Amino acid sequence: MSHHIVLVSAFTVVAAPVVQAGEYAVLTNGFRLHADRHELLGDQIRLYDKGGVTAVSAATVGGFETEEYTPPPPPAPVSTAPTVIDDVGPVRFSPVQLSESAGRKHGIPSELIQSVMATESAYNPRAVSPKGALGLMQLMPGTARVLGADPLVPAQNVDAGAKYLSQLLVKYQDNDDQVLRALAAYNAGPGAVDRYHGVPPYRETREYVKRVLKTYHKLKK
Repeated sequence: MSHHIVLVSAFTVVAAPVVQAGEYAVLTNGFRLHADRHELLGDQIRLYDKGGVTAVSAATVGGFETEEYTPPPPPAPVSTAPTVIDDVGPVRFSPVQLSESAGRKHGIPSELIQSVMATESAYNPRAVSPKGALGLMQLMPGTARVLGADPLVPAQNVDAGAKYLSQLLVKYQDNDDQVLRALAAYNAGPGAVDRYHGVPPYRETREYVKRVLKTYHKLKK
């Protein structure tokens, strides 16, 4: 079992009118994985949602919670929010609000999401990498399509990136270096991490993991 679950933070929900929208699989390491429904097949539990199917070991699922979704209030103007000008006009958004919303939904620390966002794109929703990755969380078009997101819409990009990161954390939950592997897989792909049984010996990936964790620890202070 991983010793990195200290990254998981608890969230307090303010009482308000809610709408039932699905469920969460509550894992034994503290993470939660969103799904529309689940199915038990032998020693596996399959979680179904519009992004596809995620299979997890039944032994790692401690229970299920009904999702209650409270629409967030309209964001208040924030003087420090990044502003990006494109051919449509100014695009204003708050990385903090987006990461907090995605963190609550997918059961991972908002500071970790924000750290990935900062490292991937420096908060630029129109960022395009040489390999074609798009937006704040630098999603490949194919990944965004599977997750049902428009990668150039900030809220959808961050939600999809957080969901993918959550899936990677679940994938490596039985490893002591769970978080390192998940971040490396986000950068270099799960295939490379699995091939090297850990963070691959790529300079870019190792620097990437260091930068994300450095930013994370700064945000947690």
